[in-house]
Amino acid sequence: MPPLKRTLGCTLLLLTLGAQEAYARIKLITLPVRDRVEVQLQHPNTTLIEEERTVPLIQGRNEIDFAWANTHIDPSTIVFRVVKHSNPSMKTNILSVSYPPNEAALTWAVSANQAGAATIRISYVINNLSKHYHYRARIDQAEKIMVLSQFMRVKNDANEGFEDSFVSIEGGQRFSLPLDINATQEVLVTRYPALPVKKLYLINPEQYGYEDRAQDKLKVPMFYQLDNTEQAGLGKMPLAAGKVRLFQEDGHGTVAFLGEDRATYTALGDDMKLRVGQAKDIVVKRTIERKKRKRVEGNLYDYDITVKYSIENFKNQAVTLQIEESPQALRNEVRHSYRAVQWSISPKTTFLKGLDKTETSQDKLVFHVALPAKDGTAKAKKIEHKLNLIIKNEW
Repeated sequence: MPPLKRTLGCTLLLLTLGAQEAYARIKLITLPVRDRVEVQLQHPNTTLIEEERTVPLIQGRNEIDFAWANTHIDPSTIVFRVVKHSNPSMKTNILSVSYPPNEAALTWAVSANQAGAATIRISYVINNLSKHYHYRARIDQAEKIMVLSQFMRVKNDANEGFEDSFVSIEGGQRFSLPLDINATQEVLVTRYPALPVKKLYLINPEQYGYEDRAQDKLKVPMFYQLDNTEQAGLGKMPLAAGKVRLFQEDGHGTVAFLGEDRATYTALGDDMKLRVGQAKDIVVKRTIERKKRKRVEGNLYDYDITVKYSIENFKNQAVTLQIEESPQALRNEVRHSYRAVQWSISPKTTFLKGLDKTETSQDKLVFHVALPAKDGTAKAKKIEHKLNLIIKNEW
C-alpha cells in the first residue's frame, strides 16, 4: 500500500447458510473501491461521511466486514444500508451485526434471495477532518465598493484518505475535492463582485479603550461595514467567521495591503464590521462629569451619571461617529457590582437623534453624531454631547 494513502479495511465474506458453522473470520476478497464518497461539512463540529460501493452477493448468507483501525471514525455512528440492486427481483435483508473481539471492526450478515450486485452505503462520523473559512476583501479607491471573496480550507487529519470525494457545506453548495491523508485543500466558495460598503468610525470605551487615559482621550477605530441583506448584495445565507485580508485599489491598476481582521459570524440581517486601523484625525475625550447617588428607600439607591464627550473632526470631509456605551461597564466605573443593571436614559441626554434602536440592546447603548468637516484653517469645530443615565435600584 503506497505511503500516505489508505482506504478503510473493508472485506466481503461470502458464505452459504450451510457453511455457517465452519465460518472462522477469514478475509476472502477485498471490498471493491468506493463508487462515491460524500464528505458532509454542514455542521461546524461534526463531519459525516457517506460512501457507496458495489459488492457481489451470492444467494444465501453473506458476511460484510468493515474495519477502521488507526482512523478517527466514531464506531458508535456507523450505519449500513443496501440502497440499490442490480436486478429488480433481487431482495436483501440485514440479518445481524457482530463485533469481533479486540478488533476495530464489525461484520454485517446480509441475506440475498439470489446472486447479484448490490450498492451498499456506509455512513459514519469522523473526527479530525475540519474546515474553516477565510476572506479576501478589495476596496476601491473611493472606499465605496468592495469585492469580497470567501474561501474554504479543509484539513484532513483523520488518518483516512478520500481521494475522489465530494464535499458539501452550508447552503447546499457542493465541491469535488480530493482529501488525501494529512492534506489541506482550499476552494473558492463565493465571490461577491460589487458590495456597497460604509466607512464607520466608532468609540466604545469598554471594548477599545483609551489612547491616552490621562487625557481621557479614547481610541477611535475605523471599520468597513457590510450589511448581510439582499439590498446590499448579500442576504442569501449567514457569513461564517474567519480571517479577512484587506486590500485597497491605488488607482494605478494595483492594490495595497491594508491589514487583516477576524470577521465574526454574521447572521442574515446583521452587519459585518472589518477593522482597518485607527483614526488619528478624530479626537474624542470622554469624562464622567456627574455621579450622584439618590436614596429611594432604606438602603436602595439610584445613581445619576452624566458622561460628557468632547469631539473634534480634523478631516476635510464630514463623517458620522458611532458612540457605544455599556450600562454595566458604566455602572462599574462608579461602583462595582456583579448584579444585573437596571437603567433608563434621562431627557437631559443631548444626542439629537436619540438611541439607535436597531443596534441598542440591554447592555449596549448606541448613538450617532454627525461631525462637520474642519473649516479652511487647521481648526476643527468642537462638538459636545452628554449622556445622562440613571442606574436604578442599587444597594
